Amino acid sequence: MLALEGFFRELDRCWPEPPREKILLRIIGSTALMLQADYERVSKDSDVLETDLLSEYNKKCLIELSGPGTAIHQRFRLYLDLVPSALPFLPQVPLYHPLVDLNQSLRCFEIEALDILDVVVSKLKRFSPNDVSDIRAMADQGLVDPTGLVERFRLAVDAYSMDARADDLPRYVRNLHRVERDYLFVAETHIELPGWVTED
Repeated sequence: MLALEGFFRELDRCWPEPPREKILLRIIGSTALMLQADYERVSKDSDVLETDLLSEYNKKCLIELSGPGTAIHQRFRLYLDLVPSALPFLPQVPLYHPLVDLNQSLRCFEIEALDILDVVVSKLKRFSPNDVSDIRAMADQGLVDPTGLVERFRLAVDAYSMDARADDLPRYVRNLHRVERDYLFVAETHIELPGWVTED
């Protein structure tokens, strides 16, 4: 947590000039978990959700100051990566929480972290070994409410079900069932998918 806060404070210190209004950075992925929970693991990047709130100038500056190979990357062994808003598996309206204490120390940025349940939902898409470790750690800390997880998952399904990405939904459902069964120790929840989606 302290290293992460130091990363954002250094980025804030190096920013060319204070903006008229603080720049909103919405953090997703494992970084969002580490900013909100008693959890730490080695992560090479800090995912920032790329939204229309970030101007092209701000995107360019973010990568130039804290992208791969920059001085900030070398110092903190962490770099910033912009993720297109359409890429993550999330409800249409994700939940974010402002990091009040950190934000009070920043002159240029307002940092918000994706809700822990929404981070877990997003990780059901790729479900890599690191994603599974993150999910299990949150479950072990009692931070994953099974009912809430299913509610957020269904909203993400709704957001994905209107285009070609719907074909991947059966795999996400299987990943959800594994989390319910193996880490939350609850019965698997039936998830109704759009009629045109083929179960595999």
